[in-house]
Amino acid sequence: MALPPKWYQFLVGVFASLGSFLYGYDLGVIAEVVASETFVAMFHPNDVQQGLVVSMFTTGAFFGAALAGPSGDYLGRRLTIMVGGIIFMLGGGLQTGATSLSYLWSGRFLAGLGVGFLTMIVPLYQAELAHPSIRGRITALQQFMLGVGALVASWVSWGTYRDLKTNTAQWRIPLGLQIAPAFFLSLLILLFPESPRWLIDNGKAEKGLEVLAKLHSHGDTSDPFVLAEFEQIQQSITFEHEHEAKSYLELFTSLPSFRRLFLCVALQASVQMTGVSAIQYYSVTIYGQIGISGDDTLKYQGINSIIALVAQFCTILFIDKTGRRWPLILGNLGNMVTFVIATILLAKFPPGVSNNHAAQWGFIIMTWLYNFSFSCTCGPLSWIIPAEVFDTRTRSKGVSIACMASFAFNTMIGQVTPIAMTNIGYRYYYLFIVCNFTNAIFFWLLLPETARRPLEEMNYLFSHAPWLIVGKSKDSYQPHDLENIEREIVEAKREVHATHHEA
Repeated sequence: MALPPKWYQFLVGVFASLGSFLYGYDLGVIAEVVASETFVAMFHPNDVQQGLVVSMFTTGAFFGAALAGPSGDYLGRRLTIMVGGIIFMLGGGLQTGATSLSYLWSGRFLAGLGVGFLTMIVPLYQAELAHPSIRGRITALQQFMLGVGALVASWVSWGTYRDLKTNTAQWRIPLGLQIAPAFFLSLLILLFPESPRWLIDNGKAEKGLEVLAKLHSHGDTSDPFVLAEFEQIQQSITFEHEHEAKSYLELFTSLPSFRRLFLCVALQASVQMTGVSAIQYYSVTIYGQIGISGDDTLKYQGINSIIALVAQFCTILFIDKTGRRWPLILGNLGNMVTFVIATILLAKFPPGVSNNHAAQWGFIIMTWLYNFSFSCTCGPLSWIIPAEVFDTRTRSKGVSIACMASFAFNTMIGQVTPIAMTNIGYRYYYLFIVCNFTNAIFFWLLLPETARRPLEEMNYLFSHAPWLIVGKSKDSYQPHDLENIEREIVEAKREVHATHHEA
């Protein structure tokens, strides 16, 4: 018995999200690596060198996201995913066998390059395969699988940190394990369908129609929804070829395209300024600021990863009902509140002055609450929104630039955090309190709701919705083109059937 179409789309999305698993695993494992006694004893890194271990990965991801844009347009979505997986494996191998910081930095850069390819192309691929009614759930898999990767990394890290204190396997094993999922992703991705929008955009309309039918109607190319979506995609692509951006430069000269790019770049940058990367990369140091040991930190981070996974699962269940706009606004405000309380605790109960267990538990609980708030709102939405707002012609280019912004800010946070924590301590968190608040205000003013719209209606939305959204009703710029086309096809079929019956 064949799977229901939406389940098939969902499972394809799950497999593609192995690329996100790799990113999440690396985010989760690096805190243990740089804190391991055997790592420190072997390399003796100072604050700048330790920052480079983290930031070389995100620097590579910045360039990977840049290259994935043209690759996604030229090679297609699947081959770009394969390329990213192969590059990641090379980087993982270099890291695992590193005998000097130079080798390690090189491996981190290559692994980051691969992750840049994957995190840029995977949500785009998912969005182009998904039915509008479940697109949010499928693209939310990016953050969910990132959470699965972080969860696996947390418990692997805790075990190796605790039990392998006299051997470099303490940090080599966690780094080496990430090669396996990259291998399976690269090996099997070509067994899954190519994006129908990419096929139609590249002169393979018949193949695109077949893929649409496979995705939505068990291969029935006469299904009304399939025909309606096929017609809408063709019309949209024809318009895009005549009027929309054909180069990166035109993303900045077409006002609707620039508006989308501006919002997506701001979104990806804002997510890094919530403080999430500082906590992920330097959890051992951060927890140490309030007197919590490294072993306990990694255990609490493992629990933190489970909390994040629960939050991300909630997103998958509800994001297509709640929409995008208000979860993003409320999530940033929730992040701000937890940072305010955590900062007060750090200021009032510094280690060595007051060994207050209640304060330590208060700090731990605040990081857990922060992680829940971030993981069910800002994290997944930072991948969902860029993947769905651009049109077919500009999607790879726009998502590529947005991802580059994410990794640029991520690199900055990774490099600055150890230096800031050494020099100004808890005052560093003032930055994240302010940024979470301003993020909420920014998206309250400027971000229109994009949930449940076909991708081909985004041109209409960003051409007709006002720049300042506050006080405006989305019904005033709701065209429902796909539903209208589908209705016309159904009515035409009924007329043909009635004529045939009369004859």
